[in-house]
Amino acid sequence: MTKRIAWVMDSTGYLDDDLQKNDDIYIVPMVVIMEGKEYRDGIDIIPKELYRLMEEEKVAVTTSQPSVGTFIELYQSLEERYDCIISVHLSGSLSGTVDSSRQAAAMVSIPVYVYDTLVISYPMTMVLKKIMSYTERGMEITDALQEAEKYSKSNETYVLIGSLEQLHRSGRLSGTQYLLGSMLNFKPIISIENGILATIAKVRSEKKAEERIFDLFKKAYTSKEVKECCLLFGASLTQTDKWRKVIHEIDSSIIIHAYPIGSSVGVHAGPKTLGLSWFNEE
Repeated sequence: MTKRIAWVMDSTGYLDDDLQKNDDIYIVPMVVIMEGKEYRDGIDIIPKELYRLMEEEKVAVTTSQPSVGTFIELYQSLEERYDCIISVHLSGSLSGTVDSSRQAAAMVSIPVYVYDTLVISYPMTMVLKKIMSYTERGMEITDALQEAEKYSKSNETYVLIGSLEQLHRSGRLSGTQYLLGSMLNFKPIISIENGILATIAKVRSEKKAEERIFDLFKKAYTSKEVKECCLLFGASLTQTDKWRKVIHEIDSSIIIHAYPIGSSVGVHAGPKTLGLSWFNEE
């Protein structure tokens, strides 16, 4: 008999049109903290208003993972309707969300499979959809998660930070680093590989930063199989227009997904942040 699976994802991910039609998907909101008050991401505050407060009113904003209690409450509410839960989250190296989910899983009676995707934002959603496709084809859950691990580890994500000021205000950049970066007009490029965050370059102009990111993409395209990619933007979809053209000049058949980077990332990187992510499939 086919197992009834409940799918859980934190709000760092993004529900596309297909997933919004799926009644078996549940979102646990990240926590946005402003002036000592907590807001549930996507419920109490939406990205548009968050970015306005950050830019116009210079409100200091930070984030926190959902509590263990939040996960327990959701998991218990699903016990009577489902046989098990697959709970998919952003990289455990970037947030304690995976740990909160695992602690909650140990405190409920329904089996919960907690999966660290090693990525963020819509790439996390792509991993979720990959796991769903495996189980729909009849693969056992443990086998599906093992296969998904290979997919997750093939990911490359590069993000061009939109605001050093916001990175500083959120506590992710020291005062000295912020001052030097502003004076020298540095454009940091952040990479996420195997779940780990690192600065791969501090380029002196946005144009050079973009060239560096697309050099990395071209290298992957020529040496591996890249069928699709994802553009991650901060405040506006129009931010992706230029990058779309560059990708289609490389290969017009590459599928391009473009989705918001998410409040919990935009809080630290700023609304003008733009990123490129892909999976190097076998």
